[in-house]
Amino acid sequence: MNLYGLIGFPLSHSFSKKYFTEKFEKEKIGNSMYELFEIESAALLPDIIEQHKTELKGLNVTIPHKQSVISFLHEIDSAANQIGAVNVIKILEDGRLKGFNSDYYGFLESLKNMISDFSDKKALILGTGGASKAVKTALEDLDITYQYVSRVSSKNTLSYEEVTEDIISEYHIIINTTPLGMYPNTDKCPELPYEAITSNHFLFDLVYNPISTKFMQLGEKRGATVKNGLEMLELQAEKAWEIWNN
Repeated sequence: MNLYGLIGFPLSHSFSKKYFTEKFEKEKIGNSMYELFEIESAALLPDIIEQHKTELKGLNVTIPHKQSVISFLHEIDSAANQIGAVNVIKILEDGRLKGFNSDYYGFLESLKNMISDFSDKKALILGTGGASKAVKTALEDLDITYQYVSRVSSKNTLSYEEVTEDIISEYHIIINTTPLGMYPNTDKCPELPYEAITSNHFLFDLVYNPISTKFMQLGEKRGATVKNGLEMLELQAEKAWEIWNN
């Protein structure tokens, strides 16, 4: 049996097991299973590897372990190293763990499908966790100016309190990389002056459960174009599958 899985905490929101189980059935990929490994600390990764060392071939990594998991890997792909976050682990034939990042590919392609013209666009990245690192790198590769926003301000980061209507008017792409609004806490959203959002704005939420988050709904009410993270999930999942089986 070839075993694949997802590590993170919590995992009640995740569609990954459903996605891969349906993929295995649809594509007639036999002798394969996908499981959820809900762990509060990345330090528990070696235990999972030891418990399933004969069958485990690869893992996805989600919140909050995309950065902390790196110290438990034997090797890291150059692109993932540049990004500074890992969301795919491949178990090599000799048992070593190699980290990759498929979030970059998933986000980049999904954003391209959302916006046809990036000229003069500037982006706000909400959150500074592991997913934000892939988003940052993708925006840099698209030559899009960006600004981080987080709960606490720092040299290169605005706090949510510092995001004024003028800033919203200047930055037309707003990307939520935080878990705010994710199931089951669907009444949450980043604290922004949504009244400044217009039909010229694009709101991209990496959350995909629920399909329409409060962040997206508030943007839609102001005429903005909105998108959730479901296509990104599917794109990065297929890239992960490619990595595991390459």
